[in-house]
Amino acid sequence: MHRLGPFEELVLLALVRLGETYPVPIRREIAERTGRDVSFGALYTTVDRLERKGYVSSRMGEATRERGGRAKRYFRIDAPGIRALDETRETMARMGGLVHVG
Repeated sequence: MHRLGPFEELVLLALVRLGETYPVPIRREIAERTGRDVSFGALYTTVDRLERKGYVSSRMGEATRERGGRAKRYFRIDAPGIRALDETRETMARMGGLVHVG
């Protein structure tokens, strides 16, 4: 069983929607869809952890003049990340059947 924290789940879902991308669009996607302001520190910590778990992979883009000669780091979700999201969704659906709200 793959265990995802709530923020890990949001980051993976953003990557599903966006495809391969860098942190600025991931941050924007989460903010627009959840109203949650996300710090870059939290985002980088999370994508690094997801990469160690094998759920995402990254690559360095080309250095650009706009970034002072620095390259962007691009992330994409990998098959284990998709499976972890599916398992999390299935678990939540099963748990939802046990809780009566209201």
